[in-house]
Amino acid sequence: MRVIGAEGENVGVLSRDEALRMAEDLGLDLVEIQPNVDPPVCRIMDFGKFRFEMQKKASAAKKKQKQVEIKELKFRPTTDVGDYDVKLRNIRRFLEEGDKVKINIRFRGREMSHQELGIAMAAKIEADLADEIIVESRPRLEGRQMVMMLAPKKKV
Repeated sequence: MRVIGAEGENVGVLSRDEALRMAEDLGLDLVEIQPNVDPPVCRIMDFGKFRFEMQKKASAAKKKQKQVEIKELKFRPTTDVGDYDVKLRNIRRFLEEGDKVKINIRFRGREMSHQELGIAMAAKIEADLADEIIVESRPRLEGRQMVMMLAPKKKV
């Protein structure tokens, strides 16, 4: 097997016993790095320290990841201008944070016979946010509510 020393220097091709003896003399471990090549590559190192460093890298990578959440906002076909503006500001804030937004337009009572008001509301939301969003799913009716999914545009 090809052996790499503790400092990263190439020791050469040694037998398994010689490499193990060399690692024990240094008080370190012999770790197989690439088993699928000919001859296999091993390195003399402190395996505990190596594992600790790998865990540290993995946790640092995990901290950098952002979990995408789905935020939900509820509208009515008759939502007034002031409330609409507040909800639109909230949608923009959620999108800037990188979250997806689920828009629910609820119909009550006889509003079900005027579904075009809900479609108009969804179209208005889409038009007002056109440069900031990707529409993942167009408005569709699910029972007494119309649902639409929005995602933020990728930043270049």
